[in-house]
Amino acid sequence: MLTETYNVTLVTDGAVGLAVGLVGEFEVMVIDRRLPGLDGLGVVEALRRKLVTTPILLLTALGTTGDKVAGLDIGANDYLVKPFEFEELFARLRAIRRVFTGEGRTVLVGGWEYYPDSRTIYSPYDGRILLTVKENELLKMLTDAPQRTFSRQQILRTVFSAADTAGTVDTYVHYLRRKTDTDIVLTVRGEGYRLGQP
Repeated sequence: MLTETYNVTLVTDGAVGLAVGLVGEFEVMVIDRRLPGLDGLGVVEALRRKLVTTPILLLTALGTTGDKVAGLDIGANDYLVKPFEFEELFARLRAIRRVFTGEGRTVLVGGWEYYPDSRTIYSPYDGRILLTVKENELLKMLTDAPQRTFSRQQILRTVFSAADTAGTVDTYVHYLRRKTDTDIVLTVRGEGYRLGQP
């Protein structure tokens, strides 16, 4: 499942995992608590002792408060108890990566997570999508007033230059929809565009 969004390095032994974690560069680590060779807590503790700051999500079948506290105190950023839904796993991975990368304030657009400060939107299906400056300005304008419908002229004056035409607005709406979801921007007949809820 993770390979659909991430370039995954799979290691099935704790001691080997520690060795790989010390030399590799990773955006996030998912570590099972029960591993042969060296258990997950030992891996996390050793990585943190060696000053590896990569965000870590600890997976476990042990769901007591004491187990969770032990995992977090040893240096994990989050803790997920088995069995779990993959949607929750992906959401937690996005959350700890955001904190690590400092992507700024979040705006929820339906099931999407939008970070205007870093021109980034996270898809519930495909992960991180980077927007261009103009795509970001257009989406920010719509999310700042989610109940309002903006005419093409209003969008043109705010986001684009005087040299552009109303067709430019349509083009960038198309770009946004193509990168994200067709329902992220709604067309209001005879009026313009407003934020959707994909």
